[in-house]
Amino acid sequence: MSAVHSSSHHDVIIVGGRVAGASTALLLARRGWRVLVLERSPYGSDTRSTHALMKTGVHQLQRWGLLDDVLAAGTPSLHQTTFHYGDESVVVPLQPTTEIPALVAPRRTVLDRILADAAIAAGAEVHFSTRATALLRGSGGEVIGLTGTHADGTQFEARAPLVVGADGARSVVARWVHAPFQVRTSHASAVVHAYFGPDVSTDHNFAGYEWCYRPRGSAGVIPTNGGILAWVGMPRDRFENEIRRNVATGFWHVLRAVGPEVHDRVAARERTSRLFTFPGQPGYLRRCAGPGWALVGDASHFTDPLSAHGITDALRDAELLAIAVDEGLRDHAAMSSALERYERHRDELSLPLLRAVDELASYRWTMDEVRHQLRDVSRAMQDELRALRQLVERPEHGAGPPQPEAREGARA
Repeated sequence: MSAVHSSSHHDVIIVGGRVAGASTALLLARRGWRVLVLERSPYGSDTRSTHALMKTGVHQLQRWGLLDDVLAAGTPSLHQTTFHYGDESVVVPLQPTTEIPALVAPRRTVLDRILADAAIAAGAEVHFSTRATALLRGSGGEVIGLTGTHADGTQFEARAPLVVGADGARSVVARWVHAPFQVRTSHASAVVHAYFGPDVSTDHNFAGYEWCYRPRGSAGVIPTNGGILAWVGMPRDRFENEIRRNVATGFWHVLRAVGPEVHDRVAARERTSRLFTFPGQPGYLRRCAGPGWALVGDASHFTDPLSAHGITDALRDAELLAIAVDEGLRDHAAMSSALERYERHRDELSLPLLRAVDELASYRWTMDEVRHQLRDVSRAMQDELRALRQLVERPEHGAGPPQPEAREGARA
């Protein structure tokens, strides 16, 4: 094994530099903290995603000064959501405001790059194609840093009072700290999706998100950069029995049966990607903080993709974590209680949506029942936006960068 070639000290080390990790880094770097980010993927690479941002996520990007960059990259401005319940369609228009002028669903090659660039501009040190290989622990078992390897094989050691796992559902940080699952849901949607190019006729436009629901199936269309993402969802047994053996035929069969309102408009476009399958995974909440470590994004919790809420969750929790970490770095004695509050806030905002979406993912609903369940989802999202506004508007969270003496104390 090669020798360690370098050693460094930071205020926070973040493993994972996509939405959750880059956002956390951005917010902490803007507060003046020294942040190191390690992302195993190359800069600007793609990843699977629903892309759709809900109001809370748009509100955050606008407040952080990044929404204009997202729109300037060619991301469509969306001003309505259409729900198709069987043969009935309900259009819900967005009332634009200064803080939420439109909904957006950027490709991850757009959003992840914008967030990483903003973190770097704020002063964060970000390394791509770089892997964490092990945690470093103090005499009491607390996490005090990690070792890693750059793309060229160079090994390094980095130390910090806090290591954050923002490295997805299969988080190595969560595994290394043995973060237990606190909540697991009962159901999981299987999903098949693909990308389709720009519309060839104004007859095939999509003005916003479109969601379709029929017994034992769901479907949707999400306008994004360069075209649309179209998906179908179903219970896992239907996927295994009807779809897995011939994904292409199954995709079009389900889309036609569940979303006849969108099928022809999707079929009129050229498919620009392969068909991606996700066989389903139950939702969960993990314990998300402990001595010297914290989790954020899918490493912390996962909601069924029927919610189309994954990116919004990641942005929201990045801000909740940044608030807590900023407080804990200013006063080391307060770090444990600050991280406990982070976990409590995450639970309060996540659980109502997690449970409501779990009911949707059962696919055991009637058309009347799915309407009520979607109202529960909508209420959970509205409560989330209201709660986040209250948290970030507290005066103590706008105190600016730490004073030199506070920074030195955090590094000791």
